[in-house]
Amino acid sequence: MNATLPTAEALRTALAVLLDGLPPRKATQAVDRLIASYRGTTPTDTPVLRDRSDVVAYAAYRMPATFEAVRACLDALRDAAPAWVPATHTDIGGGTGAATWAVAGAWEGDGPRTTVLDWAEPALALGRELAEVSGIPGLRTAAWQRARIGTGLEPAPTDLATVSYVLKELAPADRAVLVDTLAGAAQAVVIVEPGTPDGYTRVIEARDRLIAAGMTVAAPCPHSAACPIEPGTDWCHFSARVSRSSLHRQVKGGSLSHEDEKFSYVVATRFPTTPVPARVTRRPQIRKGQVLLELCTGDDALQRATVTKRHGGLYRTARDTDWGDPWPPRDAPEDDRNG
Repeated sequence: MNATLPTAEALRTALAVLLDGLPPRKATQAVDRLIASYRGTTPTDTPVLRDRSDVVAYAAYRMPATFEAVRACLDALRDAAPAWVPATHTDIGGGTGAATWAVAGAWEGDGPRTTVLDWAEPALALGRELAEVSGIPGLRTAAWQRARIGTGLEPAPTDLATVSYVLKELAPADRAVLVDTLAGAAQAVVIVEPGTPDGYTRVIEARDRLIAAGMTVAAPCPHSAACPIEPGTDWCHFSARVSRSSLHRQVKGGSLSHEDEKFSYVVATRFPTTPVPARVTRRPQIRKGQVLLELCTGDDALQRATVTKRHGGLYRTARDTDWGDPWPPRDAPEDDRNG
């Protein structure tokens, strides 16, 4: 990666610059209210972020986690289509631009030309400020436009569309229209929701609509068939490690230097991709002399793989494998792939 591309540290630095002097008590109160709003029912015609205080609190509270979740999804897209590089990007409901930061850092060069669409003008304004202080060309040239997300949205054709933590804010009918619209407007669609049963359900609904519109699933699934998880018995989600700055710990009232962001996602494309043979769907269990891997496979089935020391190099590979990784990794030696 080019050294000028944005990183999680660059985002933390930009947040610290703009949020310096924010009264901790006010920030904490705003965060508490936002958490209550997100856990409740949000009217689809009312932005959650109403003013600058809300937006500042939200940026400190949520941007690092959203950035890491979207970055993990983009890594999966790049793995499935390493030669594909988007020239344009639309961030739907992008708010302060966490997904836009992730996209700007996913490919070499200055990144795609980005348009951020959101209905909350205070969020767009702060996102624009953060992009400006980033010093990163791909962010500084982004367009920030106010638009109502849902029925009636008509985004311009784009190579890549991201929709992160937005579907929950929409009524079911609006969600369906939005997903169908993006399937017709984008070459690749990345949808991210919280890693909860409800979030997974929304992702699966979107996945089904994207497939019905003629798109192919590139990640996390190794296939475009029906999800093998029995409804109501489990849910597919992943985890991204988020480093906490002192500001982040202050606003969230935490003491640890990190947290794990749980998320569900789907990436679908209109161009050919190379699916992974299988995907690790739970944190690997490392026991004495063996590693247990829960897998979603290209055979449309859930399987458990037990890798032991007698597998040699494959065992060493398994010990380094993480939740959400392909199995076996694409860069594994050929003898490892063959077990």
